[in-house]
Amino acid sequence: MTTPAPPRWDRRMQQRLARGEEAALGEFYDRYAPLVHSLAHRVLDDDEAADHITRDVFGFVWENPDAYDPRRGSLRSWIAALTQSRAVQRLRFEEDRARGSQDEIEAKVREATTAARADFIVTSMPAPLRQALELAYFRRRDYRQTAADLGVTEDEARRRLRLGLQLLSTAITPAGHPGIDAAFDPGPDGRQR
Repeated sequence: MTTPAPPRWDRRMQQRLARGEEAALGEFYDRYAPLVHSLAHRVLDDDEAADHITRDVFGFVWENPDAYDPRRGSLRSWIAALTQSRAVQRLRFEEDRARGSQDEIEAKVREATTAARADFIVTSMPAPLRQALELAYFRRRDYRQTAADLGVTEDEARRRLRLGLQLLSTAITPAGHPGIDAAFDPGPDGRQR
């Protein structure tokens, strides 16, 4: 999981991309290509299609660095939203072309949207909650081990995990979170609304 970059890094990266620095694109690609590819693969379930979306997204970023609006969120959130939008468009196109079941398409879109929202929520939550969840999920630590790893009491570890899971559960029902919907709704030109 890629950690979010500080806002200052995002602004500098956008400026460097706007100046056409190829090294900036390489650095940006190294940082976010795994995220873009995994999100695209999650939607499309196809490595070749995910590779295509990855190339498409980074090509768009290179050609349109000003499409990113730092007032609307981090570069990571923007690139994730852009990826999801492109992958969902491709999925719909491919499924329509193959005359696939509309229910299957919508289920995949809902699943991908939920996964993207969950990723956004995790990267946006306070670091202590995110660290506790990462220890519990990725390293399979229970609350006692999490407490020891973080140097906090067991009660505090349980509280962090509970709060983190409560925040994460909102990915399934985003109705009360208009900011999340907006972050994952880039317009046809790739700009966030």
